[in-house]
Amino acid sequence: MGYNQALSAYRETRVRTASQGTLIVMLYEEAIKQIGMAISYLDGDFRKEPSRVEKVNNHVIKSQEIITELMASLDMEAGGEIAKNLLSLYTYFNQQLLEANVEKSPEKMIFVKNMMDQLRLAWVEVVSNTAVPPEVQGAPAGINIAG
Repeated sequence: MGYNQALSAYRETRVRTASQGTLIVMLYEEAIKQIGMAISYLDGDFRKEPSRVEKVNNHVIKSQEIITELMASLDMEAGGEIAKNLLSLYTYFNQQLLEANVEKSPEKMIFVKNMMDQLRLAWVEVVSNTAVPPEVQGAPAGINIAG
């Protein structure tokens, strides 16, 4: 087994065995990473290189897909007011990212990235304070972190 195959198998196992809270943290981390990559391609006179514009677009779209996955994973009945607020935030994030992608505005991307990082930190706190073993929590159906 080659290195890439082993790494892929490790990542797949990590996702399949993660608790629901851990999966949500992983989704936040990937969205933050994708937004950061988009921002990194916006430095200098990026418009002179069409491939950089395409890369910005691809990373923003990937982050929007992850945020949409977070929206789909919300349990509106059990989550109550928190789920409603998160849905509103996720909708706002996707709207800001759409505008940022059209305008190629790093400011809007940075804002969303910072807000996502704050939410990620809150989820990390929740996950670390949850004493339920991963085998009891189980992974929710419908979360697709592998892309």
